[in-house]
Amino acid sequence: MTSLGSSAAAACLLALAACGTIPATMLAESPTLGRRTETVNELRALPAPQSQLDVAVFSFLDQTGQHRPNNSFAEYSYAVTQGGASILINALMEAGRGDHPWFHVLERNRVADLLQERQIIRANRAENVGPDARPLPPLGPLRNAGLIVTGGIIAYDSNVLTSGFGATYLGIGASTEYRRDNVSVFLRAVSVLSGEVLVSVTTDKTIYSVGLSSGANRYVGFNRLLQIEGGVTTNEPRQLAVRQAIEKAVHTMIVEGASKGFWGFADEARGRDLVREYETTRDGQIPPQVTAEPPPSGSMPRGGE
Repeated sequence: MTSLGSSAAAACLLALAACGTIPATMLAESPTLGRRTETVNELRALPAPQSQLDVAVFSFLDQTGQHRPNNSFAEYSYAVTQGGASILINALMEAGRGDHPWFHVLERNRVADLLQERQIIRANRAENVGPDARPLPPLGPLRNAGLIVTGGIIAYDSNVLTSGFGATYLGIGASTEYRRDNVSVFLRAVSVLSGEVLVSVTTDKTIYSVGLSSGANRYVGFNRLLQIEGGVTTNEPRQLAVRQAIEKAVHTMIVEGASKGFWGFADEARGRDLVREYETTRDGQIPPQVTAEPPPSGSMPRGGE
């Protein structure tokens, strides 16, 4: 027993020593393209629109005001990404991506940079002439948007649910910990001509964190204690959760606007099916017009009744 315990302890020490000598380059990975999520697949699969919509995104702010949760000390890092506008612009461009894009997305998030560059171009054209010694033509106008898409990340609730379980027997045990957070996103489409809010939607995304650990404490000889510990923790990336929530909000905004008649699908049959499916699951309930059975023949009310 003593020989076996000594061998096990020596093996553990050698393994730990080997971990300390791993070069940092062995843990490096090459950059990859962004993960293709299920929600972005839904956006790309949308039927073609009747006509493309010109939209502008000025901002999409983190309105939670929360910092990253930490049980040990105060965190100054924000709980969610501050790049919501960039994620929203990308989601709008993914809608119907390929042969039937839904939107012409116009740069307004950094419009000051755009206007400054146009001013430089105007100055260059005013001071120079073309190859034929004629004045250069003036710079064309900026394309204007018919819709402004805006909103924000309005809630981040940490530790919505926490739980754990563990067991130990004869010095050998294991435990697990589980935590659930939630992020909420609001998105609305505003008419530039009237200022009316045409569509307003909200989406929620749950963020999971799971930790597993195990260990053993055994006496392998007189005054010789063998202690082994190990564990792994998986945290769903917050940025990915926010991205999925925004992508789902864009998809919902498109279908909601189509159901209200603000825009439509080129394939009306597919559009009706998509709207019907959306209305069936909206708010987690089935609308009465979907579930109600048709009235018996001859029971329809006459005019004036």
